Amino acid sequence: MKENEILKRYGADPVEMTMTLLEYAGLADDIPGADAHIGIKPNLVCQTPAEYGATTHPEIVEGIIRYLQEHGFSKISVIEGSWVGDSTAEAYVLCGYQTVCEKYQVPFIDTQKDSSHRRDCGGMELSVCDAVSGLDYLINVPVLKGHCQTKMTCALKNMKGLIPNSEKRRFHTIGLHQPIAHLSCGIHQDFIVIDHICGDPTFEEGGNPLKTDCVMAAKDPVLVDAYACKLLGLTADDVQYVRLAEKLGVGSAGLAKARVLVLNEKGEILKEFAADGKEPYEKNLTSKDRMFEVSVDIDECDSCSACFSSLTEALYHLKEDGLLEEQKLSKIAIGQGHRGKTGEYGIGNCCQKFTHYIPGCPPKEEEIYKVLQEWN
Repeated sequence: MKENEILKRYGADPVEMTMTLLEYAGLADDIPGADAHIGIKPNLVCQTPAEYGATTHPEIVEGIIRYLQEHGFSKISVIEGSWVGDSTAEAYVLCGYQTVCEKYQVPFIDTQKDSSHRRDCGGMELSVCDAVSGLDYLINVPVLKGHCQTKMTCALKNMKGLIPNSEKRRFHTIGLHQPIAHLSCGIHQDFIVIDHICGDPTFEEGGNPLKTDCVMAAKDPVLVDAYACKLLGLTADDVQYVRLAEKLGVGSAGLAKARVLVLNEKGEILKEFAADGKEPYEKNLTSKDRMFEVSVDIDECDSCSACFSSLTEALYHLKEDGLLEEQKLSKIAIGQGHRGKTGEYGIGNCCQKFTHYIPGCPPKEEEIYKVLQEWN
């Protein structure tokens, strides 16, 4: 397939849908030799089954593995690390990846347990897990969904699972967008299979899935992220790391020159249209920043996604339950920038010197929900 193409397949069988896309794309011909070590990088951000809209459906990864093995490739690994505060090992079991990996005798590498090295990533030095160094070809398998801090997450941001937890924390202290953009300069994505089956358009931890029953494929992570922005009612300018990655030469965000090819079950082109044109099969997705819907004043400074999302969800559910309007709290602090500082109310261990704080790294949403009511 071409760099300016995005393939789409709608249906009810993710394994078959995925294999159809890979056959049309001619993936086997793109891989440098039968002995190539191929890495498959899904999204196992947390211990949430795929049907909740947060993690990659294991059936998509199964489809990739089946395709590769049927084309003679045997050196295959599934590689991923959950976000800070969650266990990759537990997500591996709960999300169905243990079943798939054992069925096809494919090793799973938990990057939370991997060593790492420093690597130049387009002029920014970042820590990258050593498992990446042994790969000849990387297949990225992100979920298209919303995000409470960056508004959208898809191909580019999914690379964060290939860095150690210490670097994930540092990303938040230096600002998420710039290191996300630079990371794809240091870790090249050779092919992308996008889980667009039921991603949560509002929240990266899932809970509000919106079924679209679609799997997509692409070669350009910047292009597919720009397209993901469009599907979520955003533009590439709304998600800073997309434009930054484009400037760094990772890919092109030019949707006007991109083509979307919708395939049928036989792998034939059912519909072709411009990527910036009308979507003939898509539902109207909406990416909503939930923090705009709550009235509490948040003093956020370099917070990790897991911690910030827990607070976001707790406040959102307080609002849904009619309790947020009664909130009389002053500012609630959250983030690594508050370490060693004092104040009234804080979230997480970074705010442990505050008069009132909720411990945890990160604290759970349920605990924040409960304590906020007590504080009020």
